[in-house]
Amino acid sequence: MLKIEDRGMFAAFIFYAITGSIFLALLPFSHFPPHIGILGIWSLATAYGLFMKRKWALYFIVLLFFTATTFSLYTVYGLLAGAIIERSRLGSAAVIAYLVFTWGSTAYTLARRSKLTT
Repeated sequence: MLKIEDRGMFAAFIFYAITGSIFLALLPFSHFPPHIGILGIWSLATAYGLFMKRKWALYFIVLLFFTATTFSLYTVYGLLAGAIIERSRLGSAAVIAYLVFTWGSTAYTLARRSKLTT
């Protein structure tokens, strides 16, 4: 049975695991761009590090923070610079939600970094 000591860290683990899986699942549909694959692999590695309570996960979290922020802002700009259609609004909303969750997970994890061991 899974023992959850810190619900916030567990939520961050779930977030990174789900986003990593989504990025890797989207890879074939987006014609295999390397940045989506890299974000997926880093997210899954970060989820593993958080689940195992490893300090090295903090480096991945900071790396993902900057990478995800750049990716999200570029994607939202690209979607909104094109024709404003329902699909671009939905895509922009999803990317902004990803950005907000990334910032929240980063802030929470860095604030609770003492809970991570070796």
